[in-house]
Amino acid sequence: MIIAIDGPAASGKSTVAKAVARRLGMHYLDTGAMYRAVAWLALERGVPADDAGQLAALAFAHPVTFAYEDASTLPTGVYIADRDVTVAIRQPEVDAAVSAVASVPEVRAAMVSQQRRLAGEDDTVVEGRDIGTVVFPDAELKVFLTASADERARRRRIDLVGAGHDVETNEVRERLERRDYADSTREASPLDIAEDAQRLDTTGLPVEEVVERIAILAGERR
Repeated sequence: MIIAIDGPAASGKSTVAKAVARRLGMHYLDTGAMYRAVAWLALERGVPADDAGQLAALAFAHPVTFAYEDASTLPTGVYIADRDVTVAIRQPEVDAAVSAVASVPEVRAAMVSQQRRLAGEDDTVVEGRDIGTVVFPDAELKVFLTASADERARRRRIDLVGAGHDVETNEVRERLERRDYADSTREASPLDIAEDAQRLDTTGLPVEEVVERIAILAGERR
């Protein structure tokens, strides 16, 4: 079974998807981390964000892998080019670069191929921005998470401050707005809602309630 969870940045996708995977005993695949890993590698190697050829070459030559500990269904590490980038891919500079990298059709082709291979090995909760529309259009359950702009900015700022980055909420909100525009208007696999997706607004909802709703939907589709 594939559960596809899509939504814009800071809508709660990662938190909810991980919790759903734990609740249902399914594997969890963070596709956003895969694009972030390629963006990090491009920055590390000085590849310009507008050099589609070099970006695609990086994506095809260096598959993203995940580490698991103690038979956990949740990955504990993200790797690319033999480097542990679990923490590095959450830095602000990667935030700023990832949309441009993810907009390259050849990069997306490389990532989609990897995602289908990884998720095809077991029952999997997959989260991203085009999972229900492009990567797994036949997923048994598709969920699109949303949240208000203020709530999303608040969540992302908490994450950044927790990682040691002192940023203002307004700055974070502006970054998210730019990310939303880039993700929604790109030519390759834009952020969109699948026709058969269940839309859930997570503003003000505890994670447990969102997870419960998704678990009920998953049970109905098994």
